[in-house]
Amino acid sequence: MEHTVYLGLGANVGDTQDNLRAAVRLLRQSGCSVTAVSSMYLTKPVGVTDQPDFLNAVIAVRTALGPLDVLRVCESVEETLGRERTIRWGPRVIDIDILLYEGVAVDEEGLVVPHPRMLERAFVLVPLAEIAPDVEVAEGLTAREAAGRIGQAGVTLARDSSWVDAIA
Repeated sequence: MEHTVYLGLGANVGDTQDNLRAAVRLLRQSGCSVTAVSSMYLTKPVGVTDQPDFLNAVIAVRTALGPLDVLRVCESVEETLGRERTIRWGPRVIDIDILLYEGVAVDEEGLVVPHPRMLERAFVLVPLAEIAPDVEVAEGLTAREAAGRIGQAGVTLARDSSWVDAIA
């Protein structure tokens, strides 16, 4: 049985657009069928603010993989692209977060779904609302409503969703 999974992508080191494209390409090669891609957004860093701005996007994938297997795929893609985990919320070549996994809530060591800080982050909610405005992000709350509540401060459109067309 396949599920729709929403993934948040972010990068602020190196060629950030290419890093996002490479992540999508590797996710496709790992059993995830990409069904929707948001625009890219330039966003201010959160947590550790003394670092370059991020480029963020959200994608929807269909997969038969379970949540923990999706996490392993995401971590493998990050590792392949050179991510080093040094400073929490620090600079990174690529970051892939599982935001929502259709019909499943997870609370295990290393994985909490829905993403526990998603409702606090415009850089997640704005692109999520773009591709899935009616998806429920909390009980009785859609992505569109959550994005409207948090606003778009610090989130600037960088490139429309055609960026994914450049992926071979």
